[in-house]
Amino acid sequence: MKSLRIATAGSVDDGKSTLVGRLLYDSKATFTDQLAAVEQASRDRGEELNLALLTDGLRAEREQGITIDVAYRYFATPKRSFVIADTPGHIQYTRNMVTGASTADLALILVDASLGLTEQSRRHAFLASLLGVPHVVLCVNKMDLVGYTAERFEQISADFERFAARLDVHDLSVIPVSALHGDNVVHRSAAMPWYEGLPLLHHLEQVHVASDRNLIDARFPVQYVVRSPSFRGYAGTLAGGVMRPGDEVVALPSGFTTTVRAIWAPGGVRLDEAFAPQAVTLQLADDLDVGRGDLLCRPGNRPHVGSDLDAMLCWFGERSGLSVGGRYVLRHTTAETRVRVTALEYRLDVNTLHRDPDATDLTLNQIGRARLHAQRPVLFDAYRRNRATGGFILVDEVSNETVAAGMITGPSVRSSSVSWHSSGVSRSDRSSSGATVWLTGLPASGKSSVAVELERRLVAAGRPAYLLDGDNLRHGLTSDLGFGPADRSENVRRVGEVAKLFADAGVVAVVSLVSPYRADRDAVRALHRAADLPFVEVFVDTPVEVCAERDPKGLYARGEPGLTGVSAPYEPPQAAELVLRPADGDPVTTAGLIAELLTG
Repeated sequence: MKSLRIATAGSVDDGKSTLVGRLLYDSKATFTDQLAAVEQASRDRGEELNLALLTDGLRAEREQGITIDVAYRYFATPKRSFVIADTPGHIQYTRNMVTGASTADLALILVDASLGLTEQSRRHAFLASLLGVPHVVLCVNKMDLVGYTAERFEQISADFERFAARLDVHDLSVIPVSALHGDNVVHRSAAMPWYEGLPLLHHLEQVHVASDRNLIDARFPVQYVVRSPSFRGYAGTLAGGVMRPGDEVVALPSGFTTTVRAIWAPGGVRLDEAFAPQAVTLQLADDLDVGRGDLLCRPGNRPHVGSDLDAMLCWFGERSGLSVGGRYVLRHTTAETRVRVTALEYRLDVNTLHRDPDATDLTLNQIGRARLHAQRPVLFDAYRRNRATGGFILVDEVSNETVAAGMITGPSVRSSSVSWHSSGVSRSDRSSSGATVWLTGLPASGKSSVAVELERRLVAAGRPAYLLDGDNLRHGLTSDLGFGPADRSENVRRVGEVAKLFADAGVVAVVSLVSPYRADRDAVRALHRAADLPFVEVFVDTPVEVCAERDPKGLYARGEPGLTGVSAPYEPPQAAELVLRPADGDPVTTAGLIAELLTG
């Protein structure tokens, strides 16, 4: 079974180092001399065995009783090997947590049962989500301080699950533990018979991570050219996908195509195939001009190539902050190029998830979304699709200090080289006036039925209309998006842009979309307002109990993960132009109400 990379996170004094020490101690993964040194250090401090000292290795950490730097610990059980990054909990060391979690398969977030969730707990959960950590385990620690009560555990679990529903968390588990006494860490606790799940270590041994890797998009950044009189190969680490001898590949940015002749593993072992994240050397059928920073991929499956990027930035720099116009060196896979910051779209408050669009800079440990222009085209994928080809760091040109870690969200189209080309036809020249009708509500609330009837009614009356149904769009326009919060927001943004174009063309765009977040819908409204286009928001206010009874797709019956209104939040409109409830009538009647609103 593949080794598991773990990043611990949580607030100060939640017991992260003690938990890691307990894992090492109870699983017999400590050397005799290490244990003897910790026992002696504990006696010198007048304490019983302090397992936190197994990870708090710096003198300053032991003196202050806190974790400052990222401490890596390695251990193994008969079932799996582990790499643990014990990260600091203090807010001023947020960048250290980012460093530890950037390559993690699982985030282990601790919460003190006696204190409950803190701002730092939420901050670290958000960072784990932002960094694309696929698995999250919430350890409710110090259960001994609350009498091992199930009620306190369930309260904290519910609080965290409500917060996590706003994040892109795919796999969440919650385990009650007492790191100090070893309850539910390696062995099941007799003090918590109400807990029927696995102890922490057993859970970690069973987490499935093989499917987390992107094995679809073949990506091979070339790190080094291996030459001899009779051999020429290209060494590097597969960042995605699978490659086999005989596969056709294209070298980017040159665009030359060839085939893979052979694949070699370290030690000269010839392989029948290689997959991410293996380090291999590829031998090609043709001698191409390929060097460090180039990328090999499939001709029909290429990464984005562009100089303008949208990215989330975690600022690390202590001496200076990010400002618009600043210039840095971008290091991405095996390539590097100079970049300029062309815009800061917003700064994010990671405690409240509030976006500040008026921010002008980022300072130490702050996070924001920025646009970058690269001196040379970058070969990239969106970070949520491939962490290896979507992540980068920014380096100060003068001091050579790493000042930021970045996650590419996609190509930026808001660059100086992209301009809006006005049409030769004005709205007054068109035979009809357009608008957008945006129907929002829970799954199975009846949005689609009303939208279908509204489109039919408008067209029958001679007014051009077109239905933009969320399910239909998932077959094409938004087929690459998932159902996490970030993807849901992007889904709404795309549909909003299309609806605006329809409305501008004199067509009534009838949108039927769950669109659970108020801010996303308000952004679409603002988009239409800026273009002086009518926007009508219709809230189909059907109670969740009624939706579950209807349930035409079986979403409620099978407990669909991330189901809006059940396990994911829905934020009702505060100023919808029309609210439709079941008592208002069938789809024919309610569609008539919307039609009257449009003509009124």
